[in-house]
Amino acid sequence: MVLFDRKSLDGIKTPAAYWNVRFQARRDESLEVRQGVVEPPTGSEDFGVMVTVFHKGGQGYCATSDLSLSGLQAAFDEALEWAKVSSQKSITEFSGELHSIYKGQYESPYVIDWLTQNLSQKLERLRAASETLRVDPRIVDWSASCVGTLTEMMFVSSTGSENLQTTRHLSPNLSATAFENNDTEVRSLHRSGITRQVGAELLDQIQLDTIGSTIGEEAIELLLSPNCPTQKLDLLLDADQMLLQIHESIGHPIELDRILGDERNYAGTSFVSKDMFGTYQYGSELLNVSFDPTYSGETASYGFDDEGMKTEKTMLIEKGILKRGLGGALSSSRIGVDGVACSRACSWNRPPIDRMANLNLEPGQSTMGEMIANIELGVLMKTNCSWSIDDSRNKFQFGCEYGRMIRNGELKEVVRKPNYRGISADFWRDLKMVGNASTMDAFGTPYCGKGEPNQAINVGHASPACVFSNVQVFGGE
Repeated sequence: MVLFDRKSLDGIKTPAAYWNVRFQARRDESLEVRQGVVEPPTGSEDFGVMVTVFHKGGQGYCATSDLSLSGLQAAFDEALEWAKVSSQKSITEFSGELHSIYKGQYESPYVIDWLTQNLSQKLERLRAASETLRVDPRIVDWSASCVGTLTEMMFVSSTGSENLQTTRHLSPNLSATAFENNDTEVRSLHRSGITRQVGAELLDQIQLDTIGSTIGEEAIELLLSPNCPTQKLDLLLDADQMLLQIHESIGHPIELDRILGDERNYAGTSFVSKDMFGTYQYGSELLNVSFDPTYSGETASYGFDDEGMKTEKTMLIEKGILKRGLGGALSSSRIGVDGVACSRACSWNRPPIDRMANLNLEPGQSTMGEMIANIELGVLMKTNCSWSIDDSRNKFQFGCEYGRMIRNGELKEVVRKPNYRGISADFWRDLKMVGNASTMDAFGTPYCGKGEPNQAINVGHASPACVFSNVQVFGGE
């Protein structure tokens, strides 16, 4: 699918002190079978380039899908004009010296390429998987879906950087809706799907063909269960809910462009300030959080960010202390805080901005059994279904699909509509136990939105299960 390489730029002329070109081609396929009926398959292909130039301290960019020499030259010329304008009004100095020279390749690990598989066979597999959800007449809606994406990107710069990256994402999901006596409950494999960089072998790994019966049974179980109680309890969050907790109350607050105020108009600011880095006790000593795009197969793994910077695993929070922020070369330079290779764009027609990638909570020492046994009165919650957080990413309220009470160290009755609330600045300091590697799993979402114009992008979060003490939980009506 690659339609571009460095030779495509032969003949381009520009007086810019520094430039880079990012080519991206993407192919998507979305399949769903709902109530035994195949929904119309959808697919798309898209490609183009983003040209960025630095000139006399200003920055300009221009995107185009015209890959001819004249089309590329026109993009360079327009980007230069914008750089001239911004040089007179910029709050920072744009310099090519910010960007080191990196060359290399990256490709997602996979065994079976989902997109090349027979369409009829893929739909039949989804149909069969969806039927396993129908464990009871009270299941009134059921579906199986899978979204596959292939993305190829090439980055070249005037200083000699050159890298080629190929990623394959797969996002399967199952969902069952139960209804009786005006009550409705939904149970899913994962509310936004299990998104990973992998091939069709993922469907076997998650037991897509058989796990539907468990999902359907849990939907019925929820329908017959009492509401979650309202009181302060110990809270055990499974890995699939830790996804959202990490994302909203660690990931977004430590984005450097948000702290700088760049996102104030649209996505908000942060309770974190520049002077907190290096000293702020973000959580208990059990809290260790890494930025790790090198984590194999996770949703947002890559070798180089969209400004050509090479990735490496970097600790952002160690023993509860905030060390680094989520910001690329430019934001790090502006704020004077160490960042990481996280300048990313959702497509060829968007400029890269500071984004989460794989933001992971490192495993601890406790087994799931030990965590449950340590709780006198608490609740286990799984699978996010609702979220709300203020525009400084501090006060939050999250709801889950599935809950189970824990009494005297044992799992007890199922409860429905389990919710909890807290304040980021306090919540992580009440981290009481961190699960070991056996409780860890990697999840992600393709829908993290940020930036003007909006960019929805893949982010990943690997985490063990965790216990938090003295959390306000409550049910729903």
